[in-house]
Amino acid sequence: MFAPETYRDRRHALAQQIGQGLILLPGHDESPMNFADNGYPFRQDSTFLYYFGIDRPGLTGLIDAESGESFLFGEDYSLDWIVWMGPQTQLAEYSRASGGLTVKDPGDLSAMLGSDRPVHYLPPYRAEVRLQMAAWLGKNPAEVTEGASEALIQAIVTQRSLKSDEEVAAIEAAVRITGEMHLTAMRTARPGMTEAEVMAKVYQAALAHGQHPSFPIILSVRGEVLHNHHYGNTLSEGDLLLCDAGAQSPGYYAGDMTRTFPVSDRFSTRQKEIYQIVLDALQAGVQTLRPGLPYRESHLKSALTIAQGLKALGLMKGDVEEAVAAGAHALFFPHGLGHMMGLDVHDMENLGEDYVGYTDAITRSSQFGLRSLRLGRELAPGFVLTVEPGIYFIPPLIDRWRADGTCADFLNFDRIETYKDFGGIRIEDDYLITRVGARLLGDPIPKSVAEVEDIRAEALS
Repeated sequence: MFAPETYRDRRHALAQQIGQGLILLPGHDESPMNFADNGYPFRQDSTFLYYFGIDRPGLTGLIDAESGESFLFGEDYSLDWIVWMGPQTQLAEYSRASGGLTVKDPGDLSAMLGSDRPVHYLPPYRAEVRLQMAAWLGKNPAEVTEGASEALIQAIVTQRSLKSDEEVAAIEAAVRITGEMHLTAMRTARPGMTEAEVMAKVYQAALAHGQHPSFPIILSVRGEVLHNHHYGNTLSEGDLLLCDAGAQSPGYYAGDMTRTFPVSDRFSTRQKEIYQIVLDALQAGVQTLRPGLPYRESHLKSALTIAQGLKALGLMKGDVEEAVAAGAHALFFPHGLGHMMGLDVHDMENLGEDYVGYTDAITRSSQFGLRSLRLGRELAPGFVLTVEPGIYFIPPLIDRWRADGTCADFLNFDRIETYKDFGGIRIEDDYLITRVGARLLGDPIPKSVAEVEDIRAEALS
């Protein structure tokens, strides 16, 4: 946890922004895997963590937006529980650590919510939370979802988007462990190993620091599958291995990086050409980062760089600016350049991507590829985000576009056919937006062709 005044000040700022009524912020309960005592690993709700800092199941937070008083509803653990789980922190101690909370019995919550005062809450994303809120508020579950407070969503997005120095330090600690995870992958992978064996070593690199991954590790020779969680393939000479992984700090702040490298000690000529285009696209996007710039412009700059590189290889044709405007590059780059990062690896995505990544002035595109950009809004000092361009050759997508004649004026499908077994390459780093530009978070991890080949040659020597 941070200092008590951090949580007190956050709640005070939120109460002032909302102005009236009650702000209901439920924490999470344990989630059984197959019976009550065999649960999934507990993960506290990120917004509850942000305003209360308490990583324990079975708690609910309430803020009186008019008086500023904050309440914690829960029960101390019984002796029977302590017999099995050991000594536990008391709620009174949590209250002090969180900046002063009035601790109340869970049974008192319904009465407080049953007054005529408005209740502001976020859209629940867990079914059990939705059902519990329905009981508290006297609504059916569908009404609970529909009644989420847009004012509260916007206030929290505004507050959580701007990372404090202590948050940046926590994120950077996670990013440094993340870097060790990627170095481990680069030093471990060998022809004949399975993806599962390499993934286990990457996971171990986080666990050695007492931390877990911030999301399920993506590690695959099938790099064209964007979120591939299958680890059953065997690594072979000539393969590319894509590793998208991140660690979390003790307070759940996330890191998120991607590296793609050869299973051999060298890239093939074709692999090197595509890799360099992706690296150029990352650097082009990074060079645009500054306060006031819409991140959509960074995305389009990277997209233009990809289109220029692919045209030079004969995979695209025509005017590259017209090609990007038409979305032709999205055959190879079908996702966004990056997303916000913080307590969630895709920060605050449960509140609604458009609230987090867009504004009334900058709205989401409906175009394939560009519509998957999670962050399009103007950047501001304190934003933490990823930059992660990629090039992928996805056979079903290529077949569909060719059959439909999609963007045929800009795509050389005969040439593209010869790349259908290529796979995919993504490179990703994490950045803090500063008052004058952007700063790379964590320690630089090899990503130039020469750096990657050097570490692979050393690993295989």
